[in-house]
Amino acid sequence: MRETDTRTGSGHAVVIGGGIAGLAAAHRLLATDPRTRVTVLEASDRLGGKLRAGEIAGVRVDLGAESMLARRPEAVALARETGLADRLQPPATATAAIWTRGALRPMPKGHVMGVPGDASALSGVLSDEGLRRIERDRELPRTEIDDDVAVGEYVAARLGREVVDRLVEPLLGGVYAGDAYRISMRSAVPQLFEAARTHASLTDGVRDIQARAARNQQTGPVFMGIDGGVGGLPLAVAESVRARGARILTHTPVTELRRAGGRWRVVTANEVYEADAVVLALPAPAAAKLLDAESPAAAAELRGVEYASMALITLAYRRADTDLPEGSGFLVPPVDGHTIKASTFASRKWGWIDRQDPDLLVLRTSVGRYGETEILGRDDADLIALSRHDLREATGLTATPVASRVTRWDDGLPQYPVGHHARVARVRAHVGALPGLAVCGAAYDGVGIPACIASANAAVDQLAGDLTGVEQLTRNPVQSLHGGGGE
Repeated sequence: MRETDTRTGSGHAVVIGGGIAGLAAAHRLLATDPRTRVTVLEASDRLGGKLRAGEIAGVRVDLGAESMLARRPEAVALARETGLADRLQPPATATAAIWTRGALRPMPKGHVMGVPGDASALSGVLSDEGLRRIERDRELPRTEIDDDVAVGEYVAARLGREVVDRLVEPLLGGVYAGDAYRISMRSAVPQLFEAARTHASLTDGVRDIQARAARNQQTGPVFMGIDGGVGGLPLAVAESVRARGARILTHTPVTELRRAGGRWRVVTANEVYEADAVVLALPAPAAAKLLDAESPAAAAELRGVEYASMALITLAYRRADTDLPEGSGFLVPPVDGHTIKASTFASRKWGWIDRQDPDLLVLRTSVGRYGETEILGRDDADLIALSRHDLREATGLTATPVASRVTRWDDGLPQYPVGHHARVARVRAHVGALPGLAVCGAAYDGVGIPACIASANAAVDQLAGDLTGVEQLTRNPVQSLHGGGGE
């Protein structure tokens, strides 16, 4: 059955994918030209992708990402534009810890993604030998890097493996669920990449980054949440675009994408949509499948993008039964051999959770890193038991939770290995050769919420002939910072 929508306008745009990137693309399309007819097609039964609101023990919580970087404008701006301005809330506390060498230790300050400008910044987390190794950085000859380098490889060569294993790895792992010794410095930590290219000493480069940040005097919270959960953002965006005439369909997987007669044919099980423009806002493997017919080169590149799986274990306790240490949570270096990689004390971190039931304390743990298949093969009961074991070891928490739930994100986080930026540039070059087609999402310019929205905005602008956004993202990917335990 062919599409029968007969509303007038300046063209029909189909967005394939109803995660935050696809919904942001629909929002941008309507903001750019309100006459555009927009259809969003989502294969699953829900919108939002990795942003998902839920509940435990009668309390609303996030079951996916729980905060968004506020030092970039895209996510906070979209929230405000879709009616959530009065629900934006910073964390009640951002004081995190790191569980390493047998104890919870305060998260060091004065570093850039775990890389210090001075060895003293990591005192207490690193051994005396590890601190001395950092001091050798200024004596080493310059480390030449080419077009890209792995974060762990470069930092270990300059400052020693202990810096990577005890701090860089858990910080990066909290963002990408990846391996620091594989993750691209250019794509994941562009500030460090630029410092590495322009300074002989890495610690000198970090101090320069810190000095520039001090001069810029950025104020306000680094991260922001939403009362009721960040999972409410995609729902608000969907409501906003529907109010302006967009159609949003769930349970509607796209099976074929073909160019015909100067337009695009978007084929689903029940309908064929004729579109002037298409935005592919899908994970890399799904996008590759749809691009096979018209751009096999782009499809081949996207099939090379690997993903990591993870699970979030949310636990609710009677507050009277708990005696947790202060702070918002803690990170866990994999070198210490524990199962969980982080924990967030959600009721401490978010006032909106605490206010719903002051007698309840909600926390969550995360498990799963790139290449870890055994742990994620365990059933939910095992993951809960393993999380409770690690929590007891880290914090002394022995109480039995009144409720628990496991949320699995299979193949949820794209990996950014060395050369990722070049792969993305090749994909965009291949796709850009096809009129009226653009791609966006977490597989390209950053995995955080602002990055996905920036990617969507750039894709829509590209369709209109404006490459500014794409060029800016190519030069400066959106760094995903870590806000403490459990991000």
